[in-house]
Amino acid sequence: MAKKSPKKSKFRQKITNKFRLVVLNEDTFEERLSFKLTILNIFVYGSVFSIVLIALTTVLIAYTPIREYIPGYASTQLKKDASNLLYETDSLKNRLQLIENYTEVLIPILSGNDPINEIDFDSLKKASISVIDEKKLDASKTDSLFREKVESKDRFPLFDKAEDKIDMVFFSPLNGNITQDFNIADKHFAIDIVAATGTPVKAAENGRVIFSEWTAETGYVIIIEHGTGFISVYKHNGTLLKQQGSFVKSGEAIATVGSTGELSTGPHLHFELWYNGYPVNPLNYIDFK
Repeated sequence: MAKKSPKKSKFRQKITNKFRLVVLNEDTFEERLSFKLTILNIFVYGSVFSIVLIALTTVLIAYTPIREYIPGYASTQLKKDASNLLYETDSLKNRLQLIENYTEVLIPILSGNDPINEIDFDSLKKASISVIDEKKLDASKTDSLFREKVESKDRFPLFDKAEDKIDMVFFSPLNGNITQDFNIADKHFAIDIVAATGTPVKAAENGRVIFSEWTAETGYVIIIEHGTGFISVYKHNGTLLKQQGSFVKSGEAIATVGSTGELSTGPHLHFELWYNGYPVNPLNYIDFK
């Protein structure tokens, strides 16, 4: 067997030698406490204690208001207060300059050297008012042309027909006389079709019912999403035959003609057709005759 090195053995012996730490009463020499220690134990306990102390100190500084007292750290409220004080200081500085200007002018008046009517009090405020070069505010020719181009365009245009190519064939929801056409100027984004009460109202195309409820102004309303960006809306119905979430086919009865809602003036269907969020004229896609 290989012999251990004498130096390693001595070092190991030194750090593992046991010592007794005794606490005695000075008067009676009575033993109160005693601990068995080694150099290795002292080193281990000291290291663990140091790590725990550092961790607790870090947590205390990071998650408590104590960090505000450390240079370089500041709370959000402290920064906000500092900004407000900066603005107030700047305002007070301007007010102080204004008061100094008034005082400078009033001293000769109070002493009787200058007449009051020769004093221009409006000029005293110039020190606290920023001077703006109005020439810089004049728009250049390029800016003017750009503004005219932007202002000439409608920010939210409404189209009578969709620009994209549509490969869909719509079914007439109701046959009857059209009493009011699609009119963007009057904000009437639909057509009104008159028919007898109880006449079936049919789905314009295959789709899913996304709304089927009563509203105060337009009565019984049903809305169908057809996909590819199209949505059809049917208002002032007498009754609703489909519920929200139902899937319907083109030409399937979904409601009956009525005159419900505060805005209705008689039995008719108020029919709207929307494409990609914009109202379009149903007469461009459906033959109601």
